[in-house]
Amino acid sequence: MTAAPYHDPPPRPALTVLGAGVMGVGITVLALGHGLPVHLVDIDPERLGRAADLVDGELRLAELMGALPDGTPPGSLATSLSLKAVAGATAVVEAVTENAAIKAAVLSEVSGLVRPGTPLITNTSSIPVDELAGALERPEELVGTHFMNPPYLIGTAEVVRGARTGDPAMAAVAALLTALRRRAVVVRDAPGFVTSRILHPMINDAARIVEEGTATAEDVDALMEGCLGHPTGPLRTADLIGIDNLVDSLTVLHERTGDDGCRPTGLLLRLVREGRLGRKSGSGFYDYT
Repeated sequence: MTAAPYHDPPPRPALTVLGAGVMGVGITVLALGHGLPVHLVDIDPERLGRAADLVDGELRLAELMGALPDGTPPGSLATSLSLKAVAGATAVVEAVTENAAIKAAVLSEVSGLVRPGTPLITNTSSIPVDELAGALERPEELVGTHFMNPPYLIGTAEVVRGARTGDPAMAAVAALLTALRRRAVVVRDAPGFVTSRILHPMINDAARIVEEGTATAEDVDALMEGCLGHPTGPLRTADLIGIDNLVDSLTVLHERTGDDGCRPTGLLLRLVREGRLGRKSGSGFYDYT
């Protein structure tokens, strides 16, 4: 009996993640835990220097929580301070701060560095994809993919198809999410898409209730959990998102939709001024120290 010829397995996608903040680290952990090599890029040396330890710690946590596939060796991690690291990527995930001008500038530069046909994925919670696509040399290569925090624990991702997003980019993102064992739910482009357009104004209202003295943060969350089935409560969720990120997203929604319910409440703005940004800073609506 003749043995079947051996063929090397197809290479794993080489993913470049831009931004070593909370979401960039989380997406990196998700990819590494599923065996993908990742190049993590950030222009801030201090943040990038901390990232390797954060990734290592979250990888161990994800393993302990059974969030990673058994028997899959982790992918290799490289880091860089230069956007030129995107040159050899098969996919790029942009996870920089939720600021349209900053995202557009980064994506514009990256678009000129990657090979044509490389999907560019913006991880945004609120900025319309087509608004950012105008900055690219090839706008058809941009897709929005809204990973939730932490990405390695949440099995569904919101995928946003912009008006100019092409079929090859959508297919590439679908293949990437399949490799990451994530369910993709594709929605049409709009400010806040689905999840943020529903969740963030609700969190804003919850903060307003606390600000007005109707109830404490603990009581608001207890009622939302116990009566309405919200898994963590809106204000604990705000701390997980990051109060600064939430304010940025609400500002985008308010500016793009005119909905006054999206204007960030004074309590959220005060927490940001005081540096109480949620879990990542040690305190927000709750104390994590």
